[in-house]
Amino acid sequence: MGAMRDDERLRRLEAVTDAALSRLDVSDLLDELLDRVRDLLEADTAAIMLLDSHAQQLVATAAKGLEQEIRQGIRVPMGRGFAGRVAQGRRPLVLQDVTADDVVSPVLIEKGVRSLLGVPMLAAGEIIGVLHVGTCTPRQFTPDDVRLLEVAADRAGAAGQIRARKLDQAAALALQRSLLPPVLPELPGLSLAARYVPGHEFGLGGDWYDVFRLPSGSLGLVIGDVSGHGLASAVVMGRVRSALRAYTLMSDDPAEVLTLLDRKVRHFEAGSLTTALYATIAPGQATIRLSSAGHLRPVIAVPGRATGLVDMPVDAPLGVAGVRERRCTSIELPPKALVLCYTDGLIERRDRIIDAGIEALIEVVRPAAPEIVCSEVMTSVGPDQPTDDIAVLAVHRK
Repeated sequence: MGAMRDDERLRRLEAVTDAALSRLDVSDLLDELLDRVRDLLEADTAAIMLLDSHAQQLVATAAKGLEQEIRQGIRVPMGRGFAGRVAQGRRPLVLQDVTADDVVSPVLIEKGVRSLLGVPMLAAGEIIGVLHVGTCTPRQFTPDDVRLLEVAADRAGAAGQIRARKLDQAAALALQRSLLPPVLPELPGLSLAARYVPGHEFGLGGDWYDVFRLPSGSLGLVIGDVSGHGLASAVVMGRVRSALRAYTLMSDDPAEVLTLLDRKVRHFEAGSLTTALYATIAPGQATIRLSSAGHLRPVIAVPGRATGLVDMPVDAPLGVAGVRERRCTSIELPPKALVLCYTDGLIERRDRIIDAGIEALIEVVRPAAPEIVCSEVMTSVGPDQPTDDIAVLAVHRK
């Protein structure tokens, strides 16, 4: 193939992929990209395999001529087979005579692929996948072929990141919303309100709140934050939330509930750092019992008194080894009083210390209807464009 033709092929590929990327229609982009690559390289097959970083396996994600790989859920371990070697070596690889020993996917052999060219897909220096093409007749791929496929891999890598981010955020949002109480319980003498706003910069994380009735007749209230962002944190949050609900049926002591939850997190969620505040309100609504595992102290507003933080100890977060005995604090909830629980996304800013955010919050909270207080807090204290999740839970004694 002449130099003019090679330049023309590259221009055609760049023009098509740039236009598709501008629309951010990822599925269409990958399909169009593979069609164009197969056409320009005169190949019989083209496939994109994205890396599952947790399993360290390449997953068949998009294919032309090898669609069976996707239907069969083909996965290739790093370092194994043709694609695994491309990913591990992070450089182009050519096989002029493919044999069954060279590949993991049986679909390549069933298709009759004789020659393969594969290049790594990189993002910020990290491997995210492999793009490869194949021919059913022996082929000697040229340096220009390699160059063109590397350009396509750059475009596919960008599209793959967009796709993964969109899927991750959509799944995390669906999971998170499914776990937040759709309706807060209505109890005589008490009113409740809550807010949840996802972060916009990093995507969703592991913030949550929960309110439920206990067999004793008490009301359980929880607010917590799993470290990290995205679907992984949301999944851990869901498991922690479910476990905590189960442990509340085993004990009426908030500190004991968090002790049991801590054992679960350390054993089954190793590496996850979680804060949680668990409180119970007795049927008479005069007393709240609280225990904090690394979580910010609530704000309490009582008529005729200065608003401030609840006077209580804050124990170590969940998942930390060598934790001392967790403590429970009882406080009075006088008539018309309001308690506001929140996560750090409400008050933390990159340009100020957290104490300044807490002081700003205390100035806003007052003993009033919880819906009004939550709205005022989100308007006055919450950022215009949150970079972290925000959860707020308020309870007011009538």
